[in-house]
Amino acid sequence: MEIQRFFSVISLCAVVLILFSSPARVTGGDIVHDDDSAPKKPGCANNFVLVKVQTWVDGVEDEEFVGIGARFGTTIVSKEKNANQTRLALSNPRDCCSPPKKKFAGDIVMVDRGNCRFTSKANFAEAAGASAVLIINNQKELYKMVCEADETDLDIHIPAVMLPQDAGSTLEKMLSNGSSVSVQLYSPRRPVVDIAEVFLWLMAVGTILCASYWSAWSAREAAIEQDKLLKDATDELPNIRSGGGSSVVDINTTSAVLFVVVASCFLVLIYKLMSYWFIELLVVIFCIGGVEGLQTCLVALLSRWFKQAGQSYIKVPLFGAISYLTLAVAPFCIAFAVIWAVKREASFAWIGQDILGIALIITVLQIVRIPNLKVGTVLLSCAFIYDIFWVFVSKKLFKESVMIVVARGDRSGEDGIPMLLKIPRLFDPWGGYSIIGFGDILLPGLLVAFSLRYDWLANKSLRAGYFFWAMFAYGLGLLITYVALNLMDGHGQPALLYIVPFTLGTFLALGRKRGDLTILWTRGEPESVCPHVPLESTQELM
Repeated sequence: MEIQRFFSVISLCAVVLILFSSPARVTGGDIVHDDDSAPKKPGCANNFVLVKVQTWVDGVEDEEFVGIGARFGTTIVSKEKNANQTRLALSNPRDCCSPPKKKFAGDIVMVDRGNCRFTSKANFAEAAGASAVLIINNQKELYKMVCEADETDLDIHIPAVMLPQDAGSTLEKMLSNGSSVSVQLYSPRRPVVDIAEVFLWLMAVGTILCASYWSAWSAREAAIEQDKLLKDATDELPNIRSGGGSSVVDINTTSAVLFVVVASCFLVLIYKLMSYWFIELLVVIFCIGGVEGLQTCLVALLSRWFKQAGQSYIKVPLFGAISYLTLAVAPFCIAFAVIWAVKREASFAWIGQDILGIALIITVLQIVRIPNLKVGTVLLSCAFIYDIFWVFVSKKLFKESVMIVVARGDRSGEDGIPMLLKIPRLFDPWGGYSIIGFGDILLPGLLVAFSLRYDWLANKSLRAGYFFWAMFAYGLGLLITYVALNLMDGHGQPALLYIVPFTLGTFLALGRKRGDLTILWTRGEPESVCPHVPLESTQELM
């Protein structure tokens, strides 16, 4: 059907654009790491913690900012009820690299970064009577304040917090109006495990599970139908191939490599062109793919109850023949995507984004298939290198992680790109979202779906087959990803760094142990014999 082929191409284009996001805990600006050469020492051994800086202007609660505590100084209270509202004052001189011209009498003093050491600023502020020091960075990122290698016997008794440049500008405007500004500093503890990550894990595993069973069921139905046609009459053989109209695309090793190369090019393009209008373009592409995905899933589900409507077709200009069921479902899918696009800034919009995203992933896993383990190995190996490069190595080339910047939409003025599954961190005092890129589900999903198709065609049981172990390996790999994410203070991690070795390694090891590796690597399906088909007739198909 032409409409299916049209939207299939659109969906594939969308997939090329979305293979660049890794799990991350999105809570705000980046934190620059610069503490490798400055280990902990006496007087400079604090753990780095995020700090909430709540403000009041003339007694009225105002904006809240997020900073990061220094390695030195006293620790900051973790509970809001234990934090005191304290008057904010500007340092004079602004860099606080020399004794201030006036005493602060317990005020929290705001100083500019630069011209001297962080510890020197804190010492001068403490000597002038300040109860804490807010150091304003000269960039939009946060910076981990450490002690210099030659600093010893540090004895700083006030907390020091760094704020990003934009927060400092806002605070300065508050003070310049002659208003009385008070601030409160506290550092609430983040839960070890947030329920958002649990649900995100279940969503990713459940999506692959559903897509794999659908893909395997379709492959088995196609095999049964073809076998039935072959048994009916050999004179109908020339019509079998032309009448299938299958929209399934089997990728090869070349296209597997090109797939990742093209994704890299699009990633750089998006990084360079990141802006409001470009995000809007991605939203349109995502909506087109989401409509196709949602429509395909709903039609497949509803056709079990409305078989007549699913098997009756009508010709539509430009799109060709489409079923009455598709015609009935399409307006709902379009309306759903449009409403999400209009309301995507709302707090509940993540629900619609996840529904469209899951439907798109499931649909793509029906369109794109790997024919054998060789192609799967090439694809996942390239994706493995790709993920590591654009999360970690790109920092050296672009001064920031390209993949994380694109995923969060740092330069667009919006809340990141739409090609992500996301869940709000409801029980995290720092808020934000836990996210996972479509590629981290789709690419391993191709291998898992292949394993179930092989098991069904080979009539293997769950334990003797490969699907159960591939599914288990994917779930474990994703779990390890979130463990690493928490150990790395919530900084984005390349999920495929953990998922690929688990899934691909498990598949290869089991195949070798069971003696199926050659068939899995080359054919990708068990050998089938059709003794009732004359050799001459099969050659007519060529």
